[in-house]
Amino acid sequence: MPDLIPPRDFEALREALVARSGKLSKRLSQVAQFFLNHPEEVAVSTLVRLADLSAVPPATITRFAKELGFQGFSDLQLVFRERLLGPRPPYSERLSGIGDSDLDQPGVVFGSFVQAAVQSLLRIEEALDRAQLAACVEVLAASEVVHVVAARGAFGLGAYTVYGLGSIGRRAQLVDNIGAMRAMQVAAMGPGDTLLAMTFDDYTPETVEVAKLAAARGHRVLAITDNALSPVAGIATHVLYVNEARLGHFRSQVPAMVVAQAMIVGLGRRLGSVDNTQNRQNENSIASTRTLAKDGRGRTR
Repeated sequence: MPDLIPPRDFEALREALVARSGKLSKRLSQVAQFFLNHPEEVAVSTLVRLADLSAVPPATITRFAKELGFQGFSDLQLVFRERLLGPRPPYSERLSGIGDSDLDQPGVVFGSFVQAAVQSLLRIEEALDRAQLAACVEVLAASEVVHVVAARGAFGLGAYTVYGLGSIGRRAQLVDNIGAMRAMQVAAMGPGDTLLAMTFDDYTPETVEVAKLAAARGHRVLAITDNALSPVAGIATHVLYVNEARLGHFRSQVPAMVVAQAMIVGLGRRLGSVDNTQNRQNENSIASTRTLAKDGRGRTR
């Protein structure tokens, strides 16, 4: 596509891919998902290395670049390299000197995960949409019950979120799909209930199905996921994006946990403000009633 003007920064690239969601071939969609989920890796790796990591032929990545209007992969890679300009070295660069044999040492693995968590936290601190976070808190504050669906790698995050919501007085339930009864669990949701879906780059099919079922029944759906091409992003009314660093197959869950905690604490403060206002109103009402009763007794005498 020679006339197509290629996106010149990462945000424009992300928007271009969102606009083409569902229109790219299966292979090109696979590349798009990988590139959005691993921007540091794309910035520092060779074409052959990225083809191996994303499980596609190198020619597919070249075709992907041209589909977006770039002359080739090198031009596309510049967008990812420019995204990393700044005082902090990217996570992939920090790990570039670590070989597979080093990962046999638990201490090296520990240090690598610490670096992954720190880099992910720095990135999410800059990238998280605060307006979406505030909107999520408002939706949860207006909900009767919050139903949380999270599975596989996101299960721990979902279980903690249910615990955290319960600890601040908001009723919460985990859509655990025990007995493959997820459809019945969604059917049991009340009209004032909200579904909070958590899923990342493997996008657990059961989680996606629950989100679709809840949306089809008219329930509010919130999502914590990794990018705008996630299958739950288009379903949810509000989305929080968390792109987490990886070490091999394992993903750092620290930034997603921080986002969940911020949402829970924000909701707790929001509910506390409402409760305090209501308590003050009740106290004022009781005081007024007592004053009127006292005045009435005085007139009777």
